Amino acid sequence: MADPSAYTYPSPLAGYESAGPLPSDLNEDGKSFRNPAAERSKAYSQFTSGITNGTSGGFDVHIYYFQANDVQTKFAQELWQRVRYEFPELRIYKFWDKPVGPHPYAMFEVNLFTPEQFGAFIPWLVINRGPLSVLLHPNSEDGDVIRDHTQRATWLGDKVPLDIGLLRMFEERQKVKRQEEAAKAP
Repeated sequence: MADPSAYTYPSPLAGYESAGPLPSDLNEDGKSFRNPAAERSKAYSQFTSGITNGTSGGFDVHIYYFQANDVQTKFAQELWQRVRYEFPELRIYKFWDKPVGPHPYAMFEVNLFTPEQFGAFIPWLVINRGPLSVLLHPNSEDGDVIRDHTQRATWLGDKVPLDIGLLRMFEERQKVKRQEEAAKAP
């Protein structure tokens, strides 16, 4: 896990500095607060600033299974098929039968491109993932893949240790490649 103190965080109230005080009265349920009238948040239709809204997808979902466990393997294969039937608009990758990249177990990956897809798929997956662990991480605009896979990651089920050293090597290769391309540019 990344050290949260290694990062800076903008105030959650940035952009609301001149907003009036929030009401203190309660809704009819007697427990929740009444919120001020406002326009519907843009976060319902596009990912918030900081998360990519392009072709790489806003979020990656990695669904892990123990490849030596026949019961989990069968369940994962069936889940992979069901996701393809139920959510054909999502990008669904190969069903890996061995660890790949920084992932220590076999898995398959799904990309989410819109908050609407996120809102439909993640609650569905919470209920239907069975015994499998799931890593959900953003693809951030800053390109910090290590932070995306650690400090910004969310887990469904048991957390799986990733090979972060492999991600560091990938980032270093990408940095060298960008420098070489910049040197070639006129």
